[in-house]
Amino acid sequence: MTLQSASVDEQLTYLKKGLADLIREEDLRERLIQAGKSGRPLRVKAGFDPTAPDLHLGHTVLLRKMKHFQDLGHRVIFLIGDNTALIGDPSGRNTTRPPMTREEIDQNAETYKTQVFKILDPEKTEVRFNSEWLEPLRFADIIRLCSKYTVARIMERDDFTNRFKDGIPISMHELLYPLAQGYDSVKLECDVEMGGTDQRFNLLVGRELQRDFGQPAQIVATVPLLEGTDGVEKMSKSKGNYIGITESPKVIFRKVMGVSDTLMWRYWELLTDKSMAEIAAMKTEDPMPVKMRLARQIVTDFHSAATADQAQADFDREVREGREPDDMETVIFGGDSLPKILLGTNLAESRTDAERKIKAGAVEINGVKYTDLKFVNPPGGSVFHVGKKWKRILP
Repeated sequence: MTLQSASVDEQLTYLKKGLADLIREEDLRERLIQAGKSGRPLRVKAGFDPTAPDLHLGHTVLLRKMKHFQDLGHRVIFLIGDNTALIGDPSGRNTTRPPMTREEIDQNAETYKTQVFKILDPEKTEVRFNSEWLEPLRFADIIRLCSKYTVARIMERDDFTNRFKDGIPISMHELLYPLAQGYDSVKLECDVEMGGTDQRFNLLVGRELQRDFGQPAQIVATVPLLEGTDGVEKMSKSKGNYIGITESPKVIFRKVMGVSDTLMWRYWELLTDKSMAEIAAMKTEDPMPVKMRLARQIVTDFHSAATADQAQADFDREVREGREPDDMETVIFGGDSLPKILLGTNLAESRTDAERKIKAGAVEINGVKYTDLKFVNPPGGSVFHVGKKWKRILP
C-alpha cells in the first residue's frame, strides 16, 4: 500500500489498526488528502527517552505504528529525548524519577539508534535529539514557555492530581516535562505525534503549544500499553515481564510461548501486521500452532527466518520433548548436599525451594528423578534438569 495507490479510507483503516486514541480522525483525513494532492509527506514524530539500554516488545508497538506511516510514504521522526531524560517523564509514576547522568543517557541513546532500524526504514527516518533546541534555551525563554500553560492545566494530569491528594511530593522540574515535550512538536513542526496511552496529556500539550506558536495543531495518536508476559502489568524490564528485542532467538521464542492463549491475540494485534480479519480467522484454529507461528514471526522480525527455525527446534527438543539443550551451561560446584548444589548453581532460589523441588520429584540427574538430599557427583559430572533449566555440573 502506498500514498498514491491507496484511497484515503484505506489509509485510515491501515493507520487506525491497534490505536487507542486518534485526535482527531477528521483532521488526519484532511491532512492525508492534502498530502496526496501536494506530494508532501506528513511529519510523524514519536519521542523515546533513553532511560534504559534496551528496547522491548512494548516499545515496538509504537515503532510498528510509525512504520505504517512510512509504508504510506510519510516521514517519521525518531526523537531521542536526551534532554527530557534529564527531567524524567512523570507519566504514570507516584514518585519522582531519579535523575540520570549524561553518560548514561548518551550510552543508551546509541543503542536505541541501532535497535530501531530493526523495524523502521532508515531511508524514511529522521533521528533527532531534543538537546538540539532545548539546551540553547535561556532562562528568559523558559519563562516565556512556562507562561503559555497554567498550573491548573498541568494539574489536570491524573498522576499529578493523585500524588498531590496523597501528599506525595511533586518536584518543580517535573511540571516542565509536558512543556518540553510539547515544545519538541513546535520545533519539529509535527503533523502527527504518537505515544503510549500514558502520554496522552503530554501529546495534547503539544497541540496547544503549536497553536500558540501559529502552527496547525498536530494529530495525536496513542497506542495501548502492551501487557507483559504475566498478562497483568505493562511490559517493563524492572518488573521482569519483558521480552527484549536484543535477547537471543531461543529466549524470545520461549517467552512468547509462555504467554497465555488470551494474551496471544493481543500480541498478534499489536506486534504484527496481520489484519483484524486474519486474526479473527486464526481464532478458529488450535491455539498451540497459532502461538508457534507468533513466536516464529517475532523472532524473524528481530533476527531472521533461519534463527526462528532453530529457536523452534530448540523449543521442541528442550520443552516439548524434555531433552537436554545443545548449548547447556557447564558449572563447577562441589559437595554432597543436593540442596546446596541446586542453590549454588542457581537451579533453586533458596535452600527451602531446593528441598521442596527435590521432595516433589522435580529434580532429574542424568535423566533419573532424584529425591534424596545427599548426592555424590562422579568425577565426570552430571546433567541436572530442574524445571526449564539444564546444567552440566562438575564436582
